[in-house]
Amino acid sequence: MVSMIILVIGTLSVADFFAQGLQSSYQTQMQYIAQEKASEAMETIFTARDTKILTWAQIENTNNGGVFLTGPQPLCASGPDGLFGTQDDVTTQPDVITIAPGPDGIFGTADDITVNLNPWMTRTITITNMAPTNPNLSQITVTINWVYEGRQGQYVLTSYISNYS
Repeated sequence: MVSMIILVIGTLSVADFFAQGLQSSYQTQMQYIAQEKASEAMETIFTARDTKILTWAQIENTNNGGVFLTGPQPLCASGPDGLFGTQDDVTTQPDVITIAPGPDGIFGTADDITVNLNPWMTRTITITNMAPTNPNLSQITVTINWVYEGRQGQYVLTSYISNYS
């Protein structure tokens, strides 16, 4: 009888350990997706500066006269300007990730299996001009927040951008 109780306790401990490992794995996946989405937004800002899509004055949040929306925004397709987090984002086209090929077994086709990120994730782009110490330098912080399976997470990417490309 004592052996059975010890065996049951041991089995339940292993099962709990396995369940925690699965939850940790899911959180790691979400953190990786958040990291990539933050990097993607950051890269578009640098590209917009380098290609002169935006002027230096436009690389600001809307509350400071720029083009980047203030506060958490849903992840959706960029608009005609190609920038994430601006007023022309296509809110009717949510950002998705492809998790598996469809029945044809080929990635990149219309039948791929995708997951909509909007129910879980938001992106906040905060641009802080470093004036008066350096008016040609701004700090960009991209924050991705998510809630997945009842657990909250956050990924923050910070970089600096100068007026000079």
